[in-house]
Amino acid sequence: MTETATAIEVVYEDEHLIALNKPSGLLVHPSWLTPRGTPNLASILKAYLGTSPYTVHRLDRPTSGLILFAKTKTVAQALNETFAEHRVTKTYYAVCRGYVEGEGVIDYPLKEEKDRIADKFMSDDKPAQEAISAYRCLAQVELPIAVGRYSSARYSLVEVTPKTGRKHQIRRHMKHIFHPIVGDSKHGDNKQNKALREHYGLNRLMLMAVQLQLPHPVTGQPLELKAALDAETVQLFQHFGWQAHCPVCSEPDSGRYIVSDCAEEGIDNTRID
Repeated sequence: MTETATAIEVVYEDEHLIALNKPSGLLVHPSWLTPRGTPNLASILKAYLGTSPYTVHRLDRPTSGLILFAKTKTVAQALNETFAEHRVTKTYYAVCRGYVEGEGVIDYPLKEEKDRIADKFMSDDKPAQEAISAYRCLAQVELPIAVGRYSSARYSLVEVTPKTGRKHQIRRHMKHIFHPIVGDSKHGDNKQNKALREHYGLNRLMLMAVQLQLPHPVTGQPLELKAALDAETVQLFQHFGWQAHCPVCSEPDSGRYIVSDCAEEGIDNTRID
């Protein structure tokens, strides 16, 4: 594998769908806001499958973890209905500033967040939409790192289950309760981001999609998919003493990867088992 290659973990695959563990920083789709040829998951998967995949939900570029694609239009339609009927449970891990206490539900409507370039002609008059996220704190740590006017830094590992799907919902909701996610350059605490970058070499948003639960769109059988954390996140968890909270990848396709070497002339994909 070359230095530019990306290994993408296959969490689950059958004749109807495929679930991948998306790395942080990888686009899901091509974007006219990024340079031509920027690697993206849809193009990599198209080369691997030999046909265009159908997207049924999204992950932001800096968010890592589970993302599901349908292989046919019929399966995509069935999955879209499943999501619309709220029969899919999505679980995320977020590393947040401060001590998040216990558990709770954030019911805070969100106005549509516009991109300053892509959405510059969008109306500002749209009302805020319902947005609900359930959360619970899994672990906490206090570190002897001076940040701003504080002599130490506190962080929490929070499990978040969004009940709605607004843009940047988890990031905006955690900011709303004054516990922004570490590494969030738009909604986070830049002093905390800088501190963790300098002390731990952390250069990513600490938001990870770790689990999906849903009925299979064809068989109806329950699917529970889990994605392992990337090496950078595991290392941070080890520093924080949170090893017990590292999820284990789902069994069916554990250890299988799509290796993509994205070059200017195209995308060369190899599968390793």
